[in-house]
Amino acid sequence: MTPLGVHHVSINVDDVEAARRFYVDVLGLTERTDRPAFGFDGAWLNVGPQQVHLIEAELPTELGQHFAIEVDDLDAVVTELRATGIEVTDPKAVGARRQSFLHDPCGNLVELQAV
Repeated sequence: MTPLGVHHVSINVDDVEAARRFYVDVLGLTERTDRPAFGFDGAWLNVGPQQVHLIEAELPTELGQHFAIEVDDLDAVVTELRATGIEVTDPKAVGARRQSFLHDPCGNLVELQAV
């Protein structure tokens, strides 16, 4: 096997519309229109060449699971999010990069990673 990259990450959300608005309107992901009818609510979103799939389902207990979105100016993004009332951790150095964390409206942990 030769992995080529991560195609998508699926996360459970208990309010698909609130999560969709957050990821699209706040974090800037774009919604796809090719999601099949699976018999449960959800949304497929583009984040660069990868995807985030929102699935309406029970939320798991938070045990550190998260996914990270690369951003070009972490300080500006943190300032912008805080201006809208979103709680974001202060950027911290981790190796040669910096990261901050926030929660989506359903409680999922999201990392913002500086390029």
